[in-house]
Amino acid sequence: MSNIKDKTNKSVKPEKTPADIPPLYQPVPVNRRSFLSSLATITTLIGSEIVFARFLPAGLIPVAFAQTSSPFLIPGKDPELVLLNDRPINAETPAHLLNDEVTPADKLFVRNNGIPPQKFDIENWTLTIEGESAKQSKTYTLAELKQRFTHYTYQLTLECGGNGRSEFSPPAKGNQWTNGAVGCPKWTGIRLADVLKDVGLKDDAVYIGYYGKDTHLSGDPNKNPISRGVPINKALEDESLIAWAMNDQDLPVMNGYPLRLVFGGWPASTSGKWLEKIVIRNQVHDGAKMTGTAYRVPCKTVAPGAKVADEDMCIIHAMPVKSLVTYPKSGELHPLAKKLGALMATPGRVINRLIKLRYPLILVKLGKPPK
Repeated sequence: MSNIKDKTNKSVKPEKTPADIPPLYQPVPVNRRSFLSSLATITTLIGSEIVFARFLPAGLIPVAFAQTSSPFLIPGKDPELVLLNDRPINAETPAHLLNDEVTPADKLFVRNNGIPPQKFDIENWTLTIEGESAKQSKTYTLAELKQRFTHYTYQLTLECGGNGRSEFSPPAKGNQWTNGAVGCPKWTGIRLADVLKDVGLKDDAVYIGYYGKDTHLSGDPNKNPISRGVPINKALEDESLIAWAMNDQDLPVMNGYPLRLVFGGWPASTSGKWLEKIVIRNQVHDGAKMTGTAYRVPCKTVAPGAKVADEDMCIIHAMPVKSLVTYPKSGELHPLAKKLGALMATPGRVINRLIKLRYPLILVKLGKPPK
């Protein structure tokens, strides 16, 4: 991680107005994904009732409508992102699109547990800090957060806790991520610690939890799609941010606009999006996706596929270090005569090509071994 600090309170970019916010789904021809807006659409098209339609699993439609060449576009995202699921929308980044030193916003993966907000009232967007271990309850507007606290910019890695799941044997349930649910853009915001200290922490504070404005897939307003968090010591680290910008621009809608948490190096599910409330807890947060086996691994090493009791599963904290070959593109034909990098010479070794790897940023030198 690189620590790039900006201690000015200069705004990154003029705020978007509601009219500037793109729709979450681009208008595309009716296809297997746009059907998912409602079964009524399908019924209208075929002119009759779909028998047992209410029993169709989420994400499935009749096979007769599944054939299409029309792309499914995620606003603000590179069309080469690979869609894993469309309700909720989850998409990963092919490795060759992660070859930049700083991950571009349009190439950062998308991970959702619920439905992102459809409207954004920025003037009235607020963040509330409360909880049994808060000395007081306090609410801030976006403008107040930007004006009252020092700004910082850090380049931080976010990775989905399930990244690489497709390679598990035996298979594991959930989105079958390959290696593209990771990215390392620059984030700008304020330190979460500064805001927590402004509210006041009681001596028994051990955890924080977040709540966002995304909605549950069922549409039930009383259900939270996800509400996770981190231990208080992680929340108080300098690089733990409440962020409003990515790469010096407003956050993309699908990555949490206008406000989110960022905890670099921890499962991205802890970095809540569309942030509206943080609770300071005197116990491990027990929100949605914090209990049972969600985002947990066996506390001790077990054989692949072994059954593990819930009490023997531990919450994932820091993610393990991984590397990813980002160039050349997988499957690309590369002439032998063409170098992958600059021709270099070092004492006792000739380097004939370079291959970049990401996360962390590593340069692996390949060449003839020394005599």
